Parts: sequence; structure tokens; C-alpha cells
Amino acid sequence: MDEEIRQRVNENGRVVIPTAFRKALGIEIGDEVVLRIQDDELRITTQQRRIQRARRRARQYVKPGTSLVNELLAERREAAKNE
Repeated sequence: MDEEIRQRVNENGRVVIPTAFRKALGIEIGDEVVLRIQDDELRITTQQRRIQRARRRARQYVKPGTSLVNELLAERREAAKNE
């Protein structure tokens, strides 16, 4: 989505997030959003989107078919044997 709009900040410091933007980000009424200042810009996202982005990044370093959970459990079992 490469849409841009202008909004005014009201007297309470509030800005309305337009429906199209909320839909694009998967934000529903009552959802909690994450605000961050980055490169002199205000970024708005959800925790779920952040988790999805982290998972995509992590997949770059994990071979297909590899279970990180199974690897962690195997490491923990091995460490427990050596205690």
C-alpha cells in the first residue's frame, strides 16, 4: 500500500487512523498498537505484525524442515545428562 494522506492532530493529541490503513495493517477496534519513532518518523504497527516480521527474518537462517524446538530440547536433554 503506497497511499498517503494528511491528518490534523486534535487538541488532545489524537490522530484518526483511516479505515484503509487499519485494514491494511489488520488493526481492529480495541486492538493495542505499537508506536515507534524511527528515522524521524512515527511508525504504527501491531505486536502480531512484529512477531510475523521476526519469524520471516528467522526463517532466513533455518534450513527447511528444521525444528528449532526439537533442537533446543535435544540441547537441554544433553545438558541435563552432563549435570
